[in-house]
Amino acid sequence: MPHTVPAEPHVMNTYSRVPIALSHGKGCRVWDVDGKVYLDALGGIAVNTLGHAHPKLVRALQDQIGKLIHISNYYYYPATEELARMLVERSGLSNVFFCSTGLEANEAALKLARKYGHDKGITHPQIVVYEKAFHGRSLATLSATGNPKVQAGFGPLVEGFIRVPLNDIEAIRRATAGNRNVVAVFFEAIQGEGGVNLMTTDYMQQVRALCDANDWLLMIDEVQCGMGRTGKWFAHQWAGIQPDVMPLAKGLGSGVPIGAVVAGPKAAHIFQPGNHGTTFGGNPLAIRAGLETIRIIEEEGLLENAAKMGFHLLSTLAAQLMHVPGVKDVRGKGLMIGIELDRPCGALVQRCAEAGLLLSVTADSVIRMVPPLILSGAEADEIIAILVPEIKAFLAETAQT
Repeated sequence: MPHTVPAEPHVMNTYSRVPIALSHGKGCRVWDVDGKVYLDALGGIAVNTLGHAHPKLVRALQDQIGKLIHISNYYYYPATEELARMLVERSGLSNVFFCSTGLEANEAALKLARKYGHDKGITHPQIVVYEKAFHGRSLATLSATGNPKVQAGFGPLVEGFIRVPLNDIEAIRRATAGNRNVVAVFFEAIQGEGGVNLMTTDYMQQVRALCDANDWLLMIDEVQCGMGRTGKWFAHQWAGIQPDVMPLAKGLGSGVPIGAVVAGPKAAHIFQPGNHGTTFGGNPLAIRAGLETIRIIEEEGLLENAAKMGFHLLSTLAAQLMHVPGVKDVRGKGLMIGIELDRPCGALVQRCAEAGLLLSVTADSVIRMVPPLILSGAEADEIIAILVPEIKAFLAETAQT
């Protein structure tokens, strides 16, 4: 591991950092301050859509910094409408609210759902959420999250949530039967922090129908799995459905903080002036990053590449690992991949870093990879060549008796 790892006496101790101090990156690789190179299979946790220092993005952002970085939302900025139009066209929805983060986008979605209920005369609106979900760390999104460890120490939580298991339509019917306060169902098409858990196509279609039958909003959190990561613009599109509310962030700006709430006709006009707002959301630099990200994804065929590279990784990893004792599952969609082991495996983060591969472990026992969408076949093979032996060695050394 690198020797030059600076202490951080003035930074709050909120992260269990890997002892690496990074210096710069290019493509799917990053370098630390000692010159060691790493293959980045984490991509800033599904943020660096275009990898590091993509030349087209760099030029665009340099140009934008010389024009406008930030203005108040008191004023129009024409490119904001252009990015909104691009998101509307690719989602089939109708209007967009811009913010800065996934937490902000999810918080806005929850506010939309509550106001939707109040506008219908429901004074105590309730929202269906899911076990193992992760929507953010504000008090409202934390309350919608399904991880007791993340919630611990921050009670009392915000009320108004009904929690159900994944992919069980009868469970949601039972949990909401006769309840006139339900206003929305809120889920991730693929749960990232919860362990790369996929909502099935049938289930998403069934929930869409249930929301239609009950006049509820269907809200799909695409913060981590959206923006081309699965091989379509948004992961729910594999099910052939449309949500009423869709929070986005992470990969939308390829590293520049930007979030968005994309809404369909049922929800697009719930917010009126004074109902919601943001200081940094939709600023010129973030908007330019979003525009260039979408343009480059399309120019370089990155949706197709995500699907192709993801299939190669998933199929090869499954072939090499599913027979190994201790490996429970290899799952995912496109370039959002999880490998579940039968034991906690956080130690693999540092072990793989020492071998030159950056990834994460989530839900204690799930290795997560969300690399840039520019990943090449040779880089995918390099991931496999490093990761498979590390998993096998870790399992052998920690064999359960």
